[in-house]
Amino acid sequence: MEFSHTKMRIFRSMKRCVLFGFLCAFVTCFLCGWQRSVQNPTFYPGRVNVTILLWYWPFGRSLSLKGDVCWDLYQIPSCKLVDQQSYFPTANVVVFHNKELVQGHQKLPVTLSRPPAQRWAWMSLESSAHNGNLQKFANIFNMTISYRRDADVPVPYGELLPVEREEQLAEDNFMNKSSLVCWVVSNYRSHYKRSQVYKELKAIVPVKVYGRWTKTPLSSEDLLPTISRCYFYLSFENSVAKDYITEKLWKNAYQGGAVPIVLGPPKRDYEAVAPPHSFIHIDEFSTAKELGTHLQQLTKDKKRYAEYFDWKKHWKVKVYTDWRERLCKICLMYNNLPQHKVYSDLQSWAVSLNNT
Repeated sequence: MEFSHTKMRIFRSMKRCVLFGFLCAFVTCFLCGWQRSVQNPTFYPGRVNVTILLWYWPFGRSLSLKGDVCWDLYQIPSCKLVDQQSYFPTANVVVFHNKELVQGHQKLPVTLSRPPAQRWAWMSLESSAHNGNLQKFANIFNMTISYRRDADVPVPYGELLPVEREEQLAEDNFMNKSSLVCWVVSNYRSHYKRSQVYKELKAIVPVKVYGRWTKTPLSSEDLLPTISRCYFYLSFENSVAKDYITEKLWKNAYQGGAVPIVLGPPKRDYEAVAPPHSFIHIDEFSTAKELGTHLQQLTKDKKRYAEYFDWKKHWKVKVYTDWRERLCKICLMYNNLPQHKVYSDLQSWAVSLNNT
């Protein structure tokens, strides 16, 4: 009996040791996994990883995809961005840039066996006037990536971000202005609406023009300092289309420190994305003479002119230039996108609500 009790005690002790060891191992694994989750949310249990395959680089200009690009650069978790076509069978989304397709430099992989759940994305930052004929792409694409606000994945040229309390605001020097109106233009076409408005305006007020058209190009280092010496900047788009608001507003005018005079989509499209009382839309004036007179009056009234910069107390501008950031954004919206959407008429979508 004594031997039996001793054996029982030994068995119970061994059982406690095993349970304790198992508990320690579990806690250790949990803590290690939690630490990795904090460092990189890709390791969160239950989170679905999304693989984005860029079939070819826009304009043939490739960028590095080493490491966990979406997390390392933009803190977007569970997002794998690749450009190796061997990933085609397992990619969740395959992205095709429009320009190369319409020009015939690239082709869709229609001969490959397309996984049933895989989505094909059409991507373009061009206005509808420069997208070419899209009728041949009917019933092919499942999602759109565009500057338009109604795209499945909107990728604007720029946007507003709130100014953090600890950020030091740079003061605008309204006195360091030597030119009334400035314009940087390289692709000048006399039949463009912006060219016609420029001709009418320069007959009323002086307009300083830079760029390849006037053989006075500005380097990237000189661009914003030059614009900062202008009271007003002509943020004239080369096409008039819905939501087509480019770096001419976000970078050249807003970051350059000049009040933008905008020509592009209707005023309501600007009001949807730009700070209130931060721009002057040409549609507010019936004639170029009326606009020119208004500009001259503003330069004489420093208080009224300064009010166009009040928004900088609360907002700052972010300009998007990296294709990787645009592509990683797909993962942020992936789970909220329709699973079975197909663009039966991509051409009609691309030109819909086009304000010509």
